[in-house]
This record gives sequence, structure tokens and C-alpha cells, in this order.
Amino acid sequence: MYITCKDLSYSYPGVPTHVFKGINCSLRGPGFFSLFGLSGVGKSTLARLLSNGLTAESGRVETDLGRILYAHDSERLPGWLTIGDHFKKIADNKYAKLLQGLISDYGLKESLSRRFTSLSMGQRNRANLIRYLVQDFDLLITDEVLANVDEPTRYGILGSMKHIFPKKMFLYISHNAIEVARFSKTIFVLPQAPDGATGLIEISGLDQQANRSPSDEMVQKKIYEILRAASAGEDSTR
Repeated sequence: MYITCKDLSYSYPGVPTHVFKGINCSLRGPGFFSLFGLSGVGKSTLARLLSNGLTAESGRVETDLGRILYAHDSERLPGWLTIGDHFKKIADNKYAKLLQGLISDYGLKESLSRRFTSLSMGQRNRANLIRYLVQDFDLLITDEVLANVDEPTRYGILGSMKHIFPKKMFLYISHNAIEVARFSKTIFVLPQAPDGATGLIEISGLDQQANRSPSDEMVQKKIYEILRAASAGEDSTR
């Protein structure tokens, strides 16, 4: 179970500089991985390349995975259905029990009769995440899908994703260094570089489990390591 980038480069049409160039990395699962970087370094671009939403300028993506899904925080569910009806429409019958559990655990039980546009931003993000979790996938790439969700709820959701799907692969993209440090098996940091990063910095995460929480000191040290890598620039990539 793997997905590998080999010498991956990308630049947008009409833009003289690369988003990144010659990127190499490999995710071997199952497990919970994260992609971290400062705003504008190309995290979403890399995610779309991994999920076949974009075509690389050069290099390639190799994988033995079947279905790769990409969820992001600006998605919108159809406005003519309630979210309960939408869930029923998209979820296969084999996921009915899972769906009901997620609706309850994610605090949306009282909102099933409402339309997507009437939900708060945090509720919208949770609803959008649920609709991906009740589909068949081997890798789910989640791009800021828990933005606008309060910290305790986010932690509960991340913990449940790891617990419920131990045989799946996740690539979690977030600006929140605390949760990235806590929950990730491995963190891939895309550093800031004027002409596009030429490599990812790989950092071991604390891989928090339901029955084991790292100390505050461990979390702070890992956060510092992640933030230092994110602002390191080209000279520190490897």
C-alpha cells in the first residue's frame, strides 16, 4: 500500500516560477500522514497531483492504491437536499451503520433536516468530511477539512478516523501544527522557498492513539521541529 512522487514538478501557466520542482516522497500505509507548510507553498497543488486532479509538468506519481479521494474545505453540498437526504443518497447500504455513528459522533444528529447553506461553517466541514468517509477509498486526502471546527471536536474526529479506519491511508493537510504533531505517523513538510521547494522534509509524528496521549513537552518539541522545517528554505530540504 503506497503512493510515491518521483521528481515531481509543477508550475501554473503564465507564472515564471515553479510551485515546487523535483519533489520526491513516499507514503507507505496504512496510517495517518500529514502535509504541512506555510500558506502558498503548494500543499493543495501537491494534493491535487496525488489525486489526479492536476497533471505534473514533469515527474510522475506511482501507486498501487485503488481509489484516491480528495476533500477540501471549500466544497459545497447540493442545496436542494437536506444533509440527511444527501448522506442517504451517497452512502452505500453497507455503510449505513458507520454513517449513523459518524453523524452522532460529529454532532450533526440534530441538523439532518437542514440544508447545507443553513449550517455553520464548522457544521458544513463536518458534513462534507462524513460524505467522504462513507465511500469506498484507499487513500483520503483531506485539505483543511476541519477548518472552523473547535479544537476538542477536531481532536475527537481525528482520533475516531484513526480508530475506525486502521487499514486505510490518510493524508491530512492543515495549518494547525499542534494537531499535525499529535496525530500524524509521519509529517511531510513543504518548506518555503522563493523559486519553489525542491524537496520535502520528513518528520516522525507522535501518532497519538485513543489510549495514549503524548506529554505537552513532547508536543511542543515536535511543533518547534515542524515550524522550523516549514520556514527553513531550500538549503534544509532533503
